[in-house]
Amino acid sequence: MTADELRAAIRSLVGEYHEVAFASTPFVPGESPVPVSGKVFDGDEMSLLVDASLDFWLTTGRFADTFEERFATVMGAGAVRLCNSGSSANLLAVAALTSASLGDEALRPGDEVITCASGFPTTVTPLYQHGLVPVYVDVDQRTLNIDVTALESAVSDRTRAVMVAHTLGNPFDLAAVRALCDRHGLWLVEDCCDAVGSTYDGAPVGSFGALGTTSFYPAHHITMGEGGSVLVNQARLERVVESFRDWGRDCWCAPGAENTCGRRFGWQLGDLPFGYDHKYIYSHLGYNLKLTDMQAAVGVAQLDKLDGFIATRRSNWQRLHDGLVDLPEIEIVQPTPNSHPAWFGFPLLVAAEAGFERFDFVAALEAAKIATRLVFGGNLLRQPAFADRTHRRIGPLPQADAVAERGLWLGCYPGLSEPMIDYMIETIRGFVRSPVIARRRDRRDS
Repeated sequence: MTADELRAAIRSLVGEYHEVAFASTPFVPGESPVPVSGKVFDGDEMSLLVDASLDFWLTTGRFADTFEERFATVMGAGAVRLCNSGSSANLLAVAALTSASLGDEALRPGDEVITCASGFPTTVTPLYQHGLVPVYVDVDQRTLNIDVTALESAVSDRTRAVMVAHTLGNPFDLAAVRALCDRHGLWLVEDCCDAVGSTYDGAPVGSFGALGTTSFYPAHHITMGEGGSVLVNQARLERVVESFRDWGRDCWCAPGAENTCGRRFGWQLGDLPFGYDHKYIYSHLGYNLKLTDMQAAVGVAQLDKLDGFIATRRSNWQRLHDGLVDLPEIEIVQPTPNSHPAWFGFPLLVAAEAGFERFDFVAALEAAKIATRLVFGGNLLRQPAFADRTHRRIGPLPQADAVAERGLWLGCYPGLSEPMIDYMIETIRGFVRSPVIARRRDRRDS
């Protein structure tokens, strides 16, 4: 057999292996786990993964190129640059805005960046890592997104950017945030790690800011295992992002290529001698944050399923909403007006007057094998890593405290079946209406 024939035979066997090794099992309420998130895949992903491994091209390559081109179209982005995680994507986005190539528009230590007080830590961590000052605005607990009514009061003469996440797939009010940025000449970075496929005013999230970020961790809308990307909507930032990702080098040759510029030994930059190899000239203090082509191959297969994944997430969210909306004991987080979320999870808050604490609610769900998660870091200023770091806050942040104390989310990802969703609804309704909870309410109200 030729190499091509052997490759085809191997890929066919991989598909057969998937059918046997990952065969589905029936759901048994109370015995089978109901995960909060997870990867959904079939033989297509495994086959392309093996196909990439047979190339033995162990860095970024042909599958990465294909993914970047296709994903840019999906996200309405000018360009996409893959990296090894969503957190790295956030790091790259902030780093890119500090580039000296941006002149007076570059972010410098001491500059302020408006962000939300409630969220995932690595939306904010890169700001600290670059000597920037986060300005924390409270969250709107109805949407779990930044409270846009406080945005104007957060602006000072040092404010240079806004960096905010679309929480759990629910877009923040992009009209208000975009208007603020336009009014004050601020950079906008959209953290879309939990929001691939979400739209605002009919346009994909990630297409509104100068930069956006995504994650391809197994919990997310599509997965590469690990992986992320920077969405680039200003052409001048494309090479800057790429440079920071690729060791900080000035050269833009792809791995395995050389002399793309046609003058590899014709440069003179910095104090280096004329003719210094452009592959070894560095214009930024960069990293190596590339991903492997094997990861990108999984992503290429996942892209074919993205529309179906998004539709199922929305359907599962709606099924949970309709089954629980009449319960006053829980407050279901609502879509931001003018948005169409591709929900990452089903977020809610235990009502302040519910008659039970979140601890009791979570314990009951976990005992029923229904997995839960809190809303990431809650009020980030209450996290140990953030406690004594330089920042500004706009007011006392009571809603971020409420999210930290009463918020949680449940799964709605495509791996959950309708019987699982129905079991979740039945279990929650049973807990809320249980005699124990009823007696607590009676004692409270008496």
